[in-house]
Amino acid sequence: MSETDIHPTAIVDPGARLGTGVRIGAYSVIGGNVEVGDGCRLQHHVTIEGPSVIGAGNLFYAYASIGQQTQDLKYVGEPTHLRIGDGNTFRECVTVHRGTAPESWTRVGSRGNFLAYSHVAHDCIVGDGVIFSNNGTIAGHVEVQDYAVIGGLTAVHQYCRIGRHAITGGCSKIVQDVPPFMIADGNPAQVRGVNQVGLERHGFAEESIRRLREAYRLLYRSKMNVKQAVEEIRSTLLPGAAEIEQLVAFIESSDRGIIRRPVRGEAD
Repeated sequence: MSETDIHPTAIVDPGARLGTGVRIGAYSVIGGNVEVGDGCRLQHHVTIEGPSVIGAGNLFYAYASIGQQTQDLKYVGEPTHLRIGDGNTFRECVTVHRGTAPESWTRVGSRGNFLAYSHVAHDCIVGDGVIFSNNGTIAGHVEVQDYAVIGGLTAVHQYCRIGRHAITGGCSKIVQDVPPFMIADGNPAQVRGVNQVGLERHGFAEESIRRLREAYRLLYRSKMNVKQAVEEIRSTLLPGAAEIEQLVAFIESSDRGIIRRPVRGEAD
């Protein structure tokens, strides 16, 4: 791998630690207590502050602002942290903030694609392979699980969770948890059905998708409450079905509750 290449106009704090092959563009700023992994590329006017640990092979486009202090008004200057995995893309003007409480962390996984103006707030946990469309915004303490998609202009309320392989429609308002494998859309968001296209693209078997569609029917099309629906799902669909097990575990561990509003008049 080639040696590190730093543009003459860039400012790199002596306390920053740069891996091999890192390229830092014009007018970028790397603060102290920042670790940037091998092969990362920063276009012009990128800012990374710390304490932050950035993995290998990440690409930061112009005006991305990473590792700045939280916007939470409770923050009074304590050391807080950000950790980012490998192979992510952060497009123009993306913002990712550190945690709020002393020694707290914001964590971003690997291979994510964060489009222009998307925002990851303090203390969030973001999984692998996610997509944040333009202006997708998550508030503090939100969890976005692996391979979830945040639609453009979606806003996610603090402490909500977006389940793995779930997708939110553009301009959606998310105020409760979105179950794994589902589509949520609207203001306020409603669960529209199973994310069948996304699941097919990720190689899910037809039988797995069929079981998830049946689970959706029990949760959103029957007259059962959530507890009753989960019991029915557990007894009829769970044996030997990893996706159903994940869905049930997600629902049972929800603090804010799952989005429950059904979509009237639509076929499942």
